[in-house]
Amino acid sequence: MQAQLEEKKAVPQTQDSKSQKSAEQIRREQERRGLQLSRTRILNDLENATHPNHRKSLEAALAHLDKKIADLN
Repeated sequence: MQAQLEEKKAVPQTQDSKSQKSAEQIRREQERRGLQLSRTRILNDLENATHPNHRKSLEAALAHLDKKIADLN
């Protein structure tokens, strides 16, 4: 009887651990979302930028974000 109770307790824990994400996975997903939001904002700014130096700066920032996003994958 005792063994059956312990087995029942163990089953939900293994199911939960499979469905739950680790703290590291959650952190990486949050970081990726933040980077993607920044990337979207920079793309919008780039569409409206007219000064060549400003465009160059935005393009560099975009390349940097793309690299960071790729590194997270």
